[in-house]
Amino acid sequence: MNAFRSRHEERYRDAAVGDGLGRERSPSRLLGRNAALLGAGAALAAAAVYVQMRTREAENTNPPAGRFIEVEGVRLHYLERGQGQPLVLLHGNGSMIQDFETSGLIEEAAKHYRVIAFDRPGYGYSTRPRSTIWGPQAQAELLHHALHLMGISRPIVVGHSWGAMVAATMALDYPGAVKGLVLMSGYYYPTARLDVPFASQPAIPLIGDLLRYTVSPLLSRMMWPAVLRKLFGPKEVPERFAREYSVWMTLRPSQLRAAAAEAALMIPAAFSLRNRYRELDVPVAIVTGSSDRQVSSRFQSERLHDEVRRSTLHVATGVGHMVHHFAQGEILSAIEEVGKELPQRQAVPRIHAQRIPLH
Repeated sequence: MNAFRSRHEERYRDAAVGDGLGRERSPSRLLGRNAALLGAGAALAAAAVYVQMRTREAENTNPPAGRFIEVEGVRLHYLERGQGQPLVLLHGNGSMIQDFETSGLIEEAAKHYRVIAFDRPGYGYSTRPRSTIWGPQAQAELLHHALHLMGISRPIVVGHSWGAMVAATMALDYPGAVKGLVLMSGYYYPTARLDVPFASQPAIPLIGDLLRYTVSPLLSRMMWPAVLRKLFGPKEVPERFAREYSVWMTLRPSQLRAAAAEAALMIPAAFSLRNRYRELDVPVAIVTGSSDRQVSSRFQSERLHDEVRRSTLHVATGVGHMVHHFAQGEILSAIEEVGKELPQRQAVPRIHAQRIPLH
């Protein structure tokens, strides 16, 4: 009887250290696994503390430079400079007002226009409620209401990259409220993008939240130089951008969520807009870099020019995705071009691709 009890207790102990599949595990293996889990948890906790510290430091160093307006539960941050015809600037994915500031576009445009540069929802100091899917239509509606509350009517709207889809949607959904468009380095038509699944991960509920507050900012910081080379190439990263643009403002968990969500929405958004561009009935200046490594100027900007009746195409030779950092004079000329009043319903002659030499 004692021998039976001894064998029974031995089998019970073996089952207690099993792996759930009937295979035995030794106490030393259990201890090793627990130590690894504790180590991983400690590493994540340390990463979270570091990310929080860098986020707080970035916000202290880069306080809000503009004003705030509350619209439909969203607190929008915007910068206003100059006087005259209103000119709205909308930045691209992962960016913020600082991008336009460091390019010099705001200060140059403010000499002739009333410039209003927005941090789009989730970027800079603008909030991005999770209750809304912030595609181009939702953002266009929000910005339209914001401009109405600010007493701004019929602005020229300038959009860069993802912001170009928002700008185009504003003119499509509110055709009488936009005077003209300048669309820079835009993504207008759906294509296969291998970078989208990776870039979208921080937007995944729960898992994405954990990544954004721990690992994602650190990995993104390691990849930052390569990202800039792709965005600015083949040109060098401008010295002013490198000196003044805040990396850690971009890598804050809240902004990473906005960027990841827009990466996930990019192809569906372009798909939903692809058949609507022919409806645009305002002057449209399309600006693109001939050497854009982020989006194809041929399959995006040139195709858009072919479909939009009242459009001109400006191709900056030897310039990449960040065209506004290298061709400010040409962009200001495009803004002036679309701002000219035209008789109602007058057809505009087709203006074919114009190569812009850089000085």
